[in-house]
Amino acid sequence: MKAIIYRDNGAPDVLRLVERDLPEPGPGELRVRVAVSGVNPTDWQARSGNAHPKQFPEVTPHLDGAGTIDAVGEGIDRSRVGERVWLFMAAAGRPTGTAAEFTVVPAELAVPLPDEAGFDVGASLGVPALTAHRALTVAEDGPRRLRPGALDGKVVLAAGGAGAVGHAVIQLARWAGATVVSTVSGPEKARLATAAGAHHVVNYREGDPAAEIRAFAPGGVDIVAEVALGANLALDLAVLRTRGTISTYANDGGAPVDLNVLQNMVLNTRLQFLVLYTAGPEARAAAVEDVAAAVRDGALPVGEEHGLPLVRFPLDRTADAHRAVEGGTVGKVLVDVTS
Repeated sequence: MKAIIYRDNGAPDVLRLVERDLPEPGPGELRVRVAVSGVNPTDWQARSGNAHPKQFPEVTPHLDGAGTIDAVGEGIDRSRVGERVWLFMAAAGRPTGTAAEFTVVPAELAVPLPDEAGFDVGASLGVPALTAHRALTVAEDGPRRLRPGALDGKVVLAAGGAGAVGHAVIQLARWAGATVVSTVSGPEKARLATAAGAHHVVNYREGDPAAEIRAFAPGGVDIVAEVALGANLALDLAVLRTRGTISTYANDGGAPVDLNVLQNMVLNTRLQFLVLYTAGPEARAAAVEDVAAAVRDGALPVGEEHGLPLVRFPLDRTADAHRAVEGGTVGKVLVDVTS
């Protein structure tokens, strides 16, 4: 089979296309013929060595993907062979991710994908959708699970609604009944956030964004899903309601976080940092179940018309796919594995 590998951390040029033997699933595992592999910032960070040192002599990257189960190991129901699935955390603590024609994963990391949902949808879930679920379920007085109606009466602010996680926050929050506000940097990203389902979109570079958000949410925002905490914290606190939650999953731009302790004490702010790897098995399992339900309801479509442009590369150009993600390409970067 064809696979992308790297043996040393470094720039995208360390990625190589090679031939490898077909992997065999062990007990509790299954093998998936990968159709589409999703690329996330954490993938290039792992390749570069920024996230953590390389754990294995040779690594096939990418956590997320979608395809069809073609073999199962001992203890797995053989009726799963032929099942369409989406994959998450495939390369977490393992040397073989989804940037290959076949990959082997523990069975619980392969989630059934409805026939009406394409492989592009499946490959775009994983890290973005599960992170978005976590961001929406950590509020002190909010739900721990998402379903239609779970966020009725709540106001959610999706910072950076044109990004992959922000896009999933908008879609999941709207599916769960929230009023969704999104902040963006310009008209094109405003169009994408609106297409994703945001009720209100605010350009944070113009006018008085806090006043504009307060006009939509006079009682304040319940949950902020934050992608650039250092840059946006002042705005977040200006619109957050008392006992509101800021769920931060990134600090894009790297601006330092200047925390006014007294201001946050008075607000009783909950500042929740999150990353999928250490969220814990119960939180991840709940997120998988709820995201799967949202997919079945057709609530997580992708593509430009749904607010998330797809930027595609063939397997032999995976290095270019990494460059696109590192360069801040707007949309979801996908690698077409099965042509």
